[in-house]
Amino acid sequence: MIRLAIIGAGSMAGEHAKHFGRIEGVEVVAVCDMELAKARDFAGRFGIADAYDDLEAMLAREDIQAVSNVTPDGVHKRTSLAAIAAGKHILCEKPLATNADDAHAMAQAAEAANVINMVNFSYRDAPAIQHARALITAGAIGQVRHVDASYRQSWLVSNAWGRWDQDSQWLWRLSEAHGSKGVLGDVGVHIVDFASFPVGDITRVNCELTCFEKAPDNRIGDYLLDANDTALMRVTFANGAKGTLQATRWATGHHNSLTLSVHGDKGAIRVDLDTSLDEVQVCLDDSVHPARWSTVKAPSTPSIYQRFIESIRSGENDQPDFARGAAIQTVLDACVISSQEDRSLAIVR
Repeated sequence: MIRLAIIGAGSMAGEHAKHFGRIEGVEVVAVCDMELAKARDFAGRFGIADAYDDLEAMLAREDIQAVSNVTPDGVHKRTSLAAIAAGKHILCEKPLATNADDAHAMAQAAEAANVINMVNFSYRDAPAIQHARALITAGAIGQVRHVDASYRQSWLVSNAWGRWDQDSQWLWRLSEAHGSKGVLGDVGVHIVDFASFPVGDITRVNCELTCFEKAPDNRIGDYLLDANDTALMRVTFANGAKGTLQATRWATGHHNSLTLSVHGDKGAIRVDLDTSLDEVQVCLDDSVHPARWSTVKAPSTPSIYQRFIESIRSGENDQPDFARGAAIQTVLDACVISSQEDRSLAIVR
């Protein structure tokens, strides 16, 4: 039996509790939050025995082998390093940290402590992106030349997820003073991983970040709405391929849409998670000349929660690990500097 604790008691923590609760041989035994009442309510809803508001006390328990860190972005470093120091295997929500230096420090600490460490790039759970990577790696589309990837949300123009202008869970994501790195840090982190996971590392980036006016003086109550809400990236991959990546909260007509197109000199693939989580569109072989596309079914793949637990059992650290999280954060840091200075930047790892 693997006994696991959850750090944080927000809505995403509930997703972690549900996923781990479905895995045989895993028991979620504790939850910790700064607000004890919130932790107790969470524990009651998910059948968790113990609730804490003292992280050190929870981490001191020898019967807990692993933690799932679902705290706000700005405290990932502090809480993760505490768990690592206590010898706990750790799954951390994305982004790993709010800057590359912190992310690399976390990766180094996890490696030194020899604990299993993974970052929840949750869209890797889609069998389609796993199969797309397998096809590209096998050379099915030849040499990759061009990549297009988009993460489109519309909650700044749609109330389908609630009223962003009245709810703190959305307002903080628009305010740098409240810990937000904007759409770049929130979902841009996903699209950078989503594109580079099947294609390869990004080595150069030119980025433009924009914060559009959303309220008088871009302020609502205590929230100065100054975090970017649209990110446009022009990138180069390690294999020489060129790509365009975008993330926006202004995509009217898209609740939460991820798409990827990868074009090679022998074929192409497309993934659209709005259409299907386990289908890949392909243009290969004799279909290249008439530009005819067909759909292939991707084999099922385990979730990151299952792979994290299997890593603990086997002792073999699966991907994406903290080093991957730090590599993605390095790209995001370069995007910010690129936008500020209006120039292209090489990615230095």
